Amino acid sequence: RTPAGAGASCAGCHGDAAVSMRGVAARYPALELSTDLAAIAPARLLNLEGRINQCRSRHQGLAPWPAESQPLLGISAYVAMQSRGQPLQVSVDAAIQPYWERGRALYLQRSGQMNLACTHCHDRHWGDKLLGETISQGHGNGYPAYRLEWQGLGSLQRRLRACQSGIRAEMLPFGSPALVELELFLAWRAGTLAVETPAVRR
Repeated sequence: RTPAGAGASCAGCHGDAAVSMRGVAARYPALELSTDLAAIAPARLLNLEGRINQCRSRHQGLAPWPAESQPLLGISAYVAMQSRGQPLQVSVDAAIQPYWERGRALYLQRSGQMNLACTHCHDRHWGDKLLGETISQGHGNGYPAYRLEWQGLGSLQRRLRACQSGIRAEMLPFGSPALVELELFLAWRAGTLAVETPAVRR
């Protein structure tokens, strides 16, 4: 439906989501650059939530939804669900390589009072137990996901921030370029795993 104050609904532009959105989520994060802004704005790396909010503000004339808000999580999960079962297809070409490099560096960087990096748990110790929980391989192909500890849907960035809190590191702000770059690296790292959104996690 058309939101109050909007010029169009999502379906008004995209039609049947089962057709138009098939495979879309599997390609994000991705570089986005509007041709009308090319002269004044550099390319930006956007995750799916960022792309949805860009579309909302640019084409509907509405304010972006806040991070972790129910409307943003809901529509992100709905769009991603149209790609369920499809392999991730994140492209890392020359243009996106610098973003991938920064995401990889963050993945490998020790931080926090515990002086740990993502790789220490999710590459070296996946399958082991930590506080009674099995350490995962750290793939994000199921997000937005329903986590039992949250009792609701949450984004991959919420999970990444929880990891940062767990190692007593400063949590990066929602939507920060560094978190989106980390999402890009994780999507690449997951290879051709299938989209599982909305997955259920502990």
